[in-house]
Amino acid sequence: MVAPDPADYERRFRRAGLPLFIAGRDADTDVWNHAFPLLALVFLAETSNGLNFAWSVAANIAAVVASLAIVLGGVALLNRLRGRAALAVPESIGRLELAAFVLLPAALPLIFGGQVTSALVTIGGNLLLLALVYGVLAYGLLSIVRWAARRLAGQLGRSVLLLARAIPLLLLFSVVLFINTEMWQVFALMDDATLGAIVVLLVLVGTAFLVGRIPREVAVIEHEAGGDGPPLDRHQVINVGLVLFVSQALQVLVVSLAIAGFFTVFGLLAISDEVLDAWIGTAQGTRVLGIGDFSVLGVRVHLTQELLRVAVAIAAFSGLYYSIAVLTDSTYREEFLEEITAEMRATFADRAAYLRLRS
Repeated sequence: MVAPDPADYERRFRRAGLPLFIAGRDADTDVWNHAFPLLALVFLAETSNGLNFAWSVAANIAAVVASLAIVLGGVALLNRLRGRAALAVPESIGRLELAAFVLLPAALPLIFGGQVTSALVTIGGNLLLLALVYGVLAYGLLSIVRWAARRLAGQLGRSVLLLARAIPLLLLFSVVLFINTEMWQVFALMDDATLGAIVVLLVLVGTAFLVGRIPREVAVIEHEAGGDGPPLDRHQVINVGLVLFVSQALQVLVVSLAIAGFFTVFGLLAISDEVLDAWIGTAQGTRVLGIGDFSVLGVRVHLTQELLRVAVAIAAFSGLYYSIAVLTDSTYREEFLEEITAEMRATFADRAAYLRLRS
């Protein structure tokens, strides 16, 4: 009989989107050491922050040279504080190194021309990059995305089933909004930037709700599927939470797109020129990509930006409603967690066997 191989278990954990179930991973040291080449490349590229387009070419060349000297001087000082050679490649990257990565390039536009906006953008961009690197390398976001992609068909089917259960209330809620004069007057004439900001706000509210509920769901799944393995540590809890979040977010996205598509078609067929004129003061609206009138089964329709804006707004409200209903309504919640719990039960059993094998 062939003895179990820990590497087989580790491959299963990665396929399940749970790479932090692998023993011996340091979610801090391993991440930044592996990311060092990328961070070093970005760090050097940001010496161009000293450029000021209001200056002459010669002045900008001098600024870039001075920026490189400032950056290398900061690196040398940090290395000496760490007891390393001035320009040595660090063996480990800690908080001081990360702070230097964020702040040193941001200081350059302040020094050369007092470019405050550029400095703030640099700080924000570097912090975002660090967050993405940490998420990808420490919590296996790429593994989770691959896991979600592999089970996309199943998720679509699950979303349709849940949507069918949610349709009575959801459609009642949505149709009342769609045929409401005020809804069209508010959203049809709204500019794209404002509509985008409203959609982002609704997405953030839904995300905040999901994030607030996920720790409880992780605890339930660990209790039901944890087997005889040890309790999850903080990083593993976050990893399981990310799997749940991606699964739920995928379902919400599918439902929102379905609602947007339905009301786009419904609006093409149901909203006549006379109704459109009464609601927003124009019978024609703004054509999308120059598409003119055409007929479907003898019904003359035309696609307008106003219709798409209203459909997108209703889809955003519906997505928020759906994301809350799935985790608060007991029927939806059971349906959503059933498949996840079944998969997790097998993964947790593998984790217990894997840890026994390693010990």
